[in-house]
Amino acid sequence: MLMWGGRIQALFRLAVRCILCVMGSASLPPGFRFHPTDEELVGYYLKRKNEGLEIELEVIPVIDLYKFDPWELPEKSFLPKRDMEWFFFCNRDKKYPNGSRTNRATKSGYWKATGKDRKIVCESQGCRKDLGFLSWKSTTGG
Repeated sequence: MLMWGGRIQALFRLAVRCILCVMGSASLPPGFRFHPTDEELVGYYLKRKNEGLEIELEVIPVIDLYKFDPWELPEKSFLPKRDMEWFFFCNRDKKYPNGSRTNRATKSGYWKATGKDRKIVCESQGCRKDLGFLSWKSTTGG
């Protein structure tokens, strides 16, 4: 989760390995790649988003990330689908109204935090949280 000015938003840098890879046509020049550093994501993109300032090129969509399975993410990205790394802004969805736990359940499974949160320090401060996807287990035993 990235905290900025009292507003909590999550910026997830997902490198999800999927069997499905949908190639999409884009209006970007050949060879264009979007590979920002963590500091650039927090210090420019998230900061400007939270302050309501314009971002020169809208490359990070706002979605309800926790409602989607990994194979649904490529079609939600604004970037060419050939990369297996996508960037999204997502508001935090609480599991319980008075709690601090995040609701990460989808139709097919849930997003689980993996590893330690890493501090990102630049002009502003944030935290990087990596997520893995786990499928729901069969209750029928088969």
